[in-house]
Amino acid sequence: MTDSLPPGGAVLDVDELHARWADAWGPEQVAERLGGISAPWCIVAGWALDLFRGGQSRPHGDLEIAVPAAGFAEVRDRFPEYMFDAVGSGRIWASPGAEALAATYQTWLRDPASGQFLFDVFREPHEGGMWICRRDESLRLPYDTIVERTAGGIPYLVPEVVLLFKAKSVRPKDHADFDGVLPLLSQARRDALGGWLKRAYPGHPWLAKLAK
Repeated sequence: MTDSLPPGGAVLDVDELHARWADAWGPEQVAERLGGISAPWCIVAGWALDLFRGGQSRPHGDLEIAVPAAGFAEVRDRFPEYMFDAVGSGRIWASPGAEALAATYQTWLRDPASGQFLFDVFREPHEGGMWICRRDESLRLPYDTIVERTAGGIPYLVPEVVLLFKAKSVRPKDHADFDGVLPLLSQARRDALGGWLKRAYPGHPWLAKLAK
């Protein structure tokens, strides 16, 4: 994502966004359409934590997946009947060109007939098979260490990385997600998350709970 956004882009109010995400897909629907692609995509955010836990813990307003930026075309090609819109800083560029895509990292799949958004794709920075954290480029991890799969084969981002992203601006649901997942984290996962939090957010309230 570049520092400057292109001109244009529509702004949607909260109520309209909520309505247009009402028909968001679930992990199974996305996994069925993306089966067999070579790019190491995965479910992220709240849904990833629920896949790790083995069941849905709360309602989800949307579904987010991540894919290396270079692999986005492979994802896009699986949905020829839909449109991808670029999103950044509260604005949406419908059917974006190269400039808007280069300036953003989020892409929402839209049903052109209904206008409904179905899922969100994060186009992630990477070097080959090495994932790069977009908030701290010094944090680099091989994709095969941060993507796990459910018994049914759905790939999801490991919980310690999901929680690192949730730690930036903690909302009530993020606290609830952390508290719900914490008892399931191995010591290795706790240590990894704790180390990242100390570096990125010294004094974060989750650090005391991780140390217990």
